[in-house]
Formats: sequence, structure tokens, C-alpha cells
Amino acid sequence: MTDVISAAAGSHTEVEPGHPPTSTGLTNEKVGMWAFLGSECLLFGALISTYLLFKGQSAPGTITPHDVFDIPYTSVSSFVLLMSSLTMVLALAGIQRGDHRLTRVWLLTTALLGASFVAGQAYEFTVFVREGMNLRVNLFGSSFFVLTGFHGAHVTIGVLMLLSLYSLSLKGKLPAEKAETVELVGLYWHFVDVVWIVIFTLVYLIP
Repeated sequence: MTDVISAAAGSHTEVEPGHPPTSTGLTNEKVGMWAFLGSECLLFGALISTYLLFKGQSAPGTITPHDVFDIPYTSVSSFVLLMSSLTMVLALAGIQRGDHRLTRVWLLTTALLGASFVAGQAYEFTVFVREGMNLRVNLFGSSFFVLTGFHGAHVTIGVLMLLSLYSLSLKGKLPAEKAETVELVGLYWHFVDVVWIVIFTLVYLIP
């Protein structure tokens, strides 16, 4: 009996603290992140559907998408955000190799690219408002600002998460053993990038 208890205790201590196994083979943290992203897909699906429903229902004489959209400007801003996915991958590869200097470089680069996108979006919003488009002008304006504003808020949250990781790495609190933390933030960051591809295509490119 003593041998059985000792064996059971020994097998229990082999499980990595804070990362209990699940039936999926993933950690609880990663399963939680995927579940969160699934709920976010439903949210953005509803917002995009609402925009597409109201896009062509502007009252006669009011402002329309073609009156305000600057496709070349938004294309450059979109390219900046998409490049941040590459730098996020490099940050994850850096910490997995134990190269903390490169990890910090790429985390900071990703945060700066994301912040540049948010700043560009804020500038675009000010231009739209100056040209007469706002939340109350028509259904198109309301659905557009809600959709793109929610996405901009998600990018801002991602930037704050990246800066937090950068700060932890500077303090030596982000060892290679915690690479999954960077991976989870990377999953979130790639999600907001993919969502923007969908938004940019449906909102800006399709008439």
C-alpha cells in the first residue's frame, strides 16, 4: 500500500505546475484562449453582418463610403498591421530559443507597428468626421464606426499586452519556460490581424 501511495505521489509531481493536462492535449490556458477567440469571432461576425446590412441604406443626399474612403492610405495602414504578425512570430521564435534580447526587440517592434495602425485609424476617423461622417449621420456611419472602433480597441489592448511582456522580459520575469505566455498573446494578435483582413476587404474594397 505504501508503494502504491508513493508511486501515485511521484506521478503527480511530474505534472508541470500551472499547466494541468486536458483531454485535448493542450494546457488550460491555451484552451481558454481558443474559447475566448471563438466568442470574439461571434462578436465580429455580428458587427460585420450589421455593417453589410446597413451599408447601402444611407438616406439620399447623405454621405456614402465612396465620399470618404481613402483606399491607398488605408492599404498602407493595413500593410503595417499585417507586418506586425511577422514580427510577432519572430518574437515567439526568439523566446523559444532563449534569446531574450531578440524577443524584446521583436515584441517592441510589434507593439510599435500596432500603435502606428491605431494612430493611423484615429487620424482617419478625424478626417471622416471633418468631412461630415459621424455616428449619427446615417446607418452607414453608425455601423462603420462601431465595427472599426471595436477592432481598434482590440488592437490597443494587444499593444498593451505586448508592452507588458516587454516590461516583464526587461525585469527577467519572462524566461524561456514561459514561452507559452508569448504564444497566447501571439494568438490574440494574429486574430486581430485576420479580422482586419476581413474588415478591410468587405468594408473598403467591395463596392
